[in-house]
Amino acid sequence: MFLNQTTYPVGSSPYSVAVVDVNSDNKPDILVANFGSNTTSVLLNTGSGTFSVQTTYPVGSSPSSVAVVDVNSDNKPDIVVANSGSNRVSVLLNTGSGTFNAQITYPVSTSPYSVAVVDVNSDNKPDIVVANFLSNTVSVLLNTGSGTFIAQTTYSVGTYPYSVAVVDVNSDNKPDIVVVNRGSNNVSVLLNTGNGTFNTQTTYAVGSSPYSVVVVDVNSDSKPDIVVANEGSNTASVLLNAGNGIFNNQTTYSVGSSPYSVAVADVNSDNKPDIVVVNRGSNTASILLNAGNGTFNAPTTYPVGSGPYSVAVVDVNSDSKPDIITANYGSNTVSVLLHC
Repeated sequence: MFLNQTTYPVGSSPYSVAVVDVNSDNKPDILVANFGSNTTSVLLNTGSGTFSVQTTYPVGSSPSSVAVVDVNSDNKPDIVVANSGSNRVSVLLNTGSGTFNAQITYPVSTSPYSVAVVDVNSDNKPDIVVANFLSNTVSVLLNTGSGTFIAQTTYSVGTYPYSVAVVDVNSDNKPDIVVVNRGSNNVSVLLNTGNGTFNTQTTYAVGSSPYSVVVVDVNSDSKPDIVVANEGSNTASVLLNAGNGIFNNQTTYSVGSSPYSVAVADVNSDNKPDIVVVNRGSNTASILLNAGNGTFNAPTTYPVGSGPYSVAVVDVNSDSKPDIITANYGSNTVSVLLHC
């Protein structure tokens, strides 16, 4: 289903990847947070799913997560990075040609490892939500309207929160916060009260040492479900949404060794989203095809680089078929696996 990987050099110890068109040419580009070199790499798509040599931008210390969203309403996506070593988020505004201004930074709590950028208070301005690994909190920084952000509000979650997603899970048109907690082996759901503040968490058990979470409807009932990569148990968990933002007990599926990151996308054009996991321990990507009712088949695996930490699934060569992009921490590269 996928061709052999093509690899591109990036910075040192790439930790997170996002794939978004940043220069308005309708071709998605690759952006990477480089944990070891304190930079973000931008690799512009040259067409046909090949990429130019990286341009790098300084960010904070030990950047561990990158999101790419227009935060200042100029129709140009901007870069937002969580810097786990400096306890700050960086915002780099897009100048318009796929180049970026110097970072503006905002303090968050201790060791932010994951960032999502979503409008949580219904003002049509995307806000920043961060999972703070060592303070056991999530931070919410509301957007003031020009791509600047007010001071954080924090909410308690589980132990060692490592990954955050922000999606409306209870069908009230207000996005909710979902966090996986690496230390407590559970997922926290914080429902949005309606003005960008959040209720106390409800937690659900997942596998051992969960590292990554996405929230997508996998069983075609128009209710988003939770999918988690469990690094310690070599599994992916699926928690189906029972309605009203309540989730059923997990179903688990075996994947490769030390799954670090998960994405959910329809890779075989059957209108059912499939699970894609990168396995840090086995240097592979696992694809679990959706059987049709929110259950999944056994994985098919593809080699990627060394120590893959992050995965995105996006069509990068304009053939209407999603491709796999991984950030390889151990080999200082990104892999692109084109769909065949």
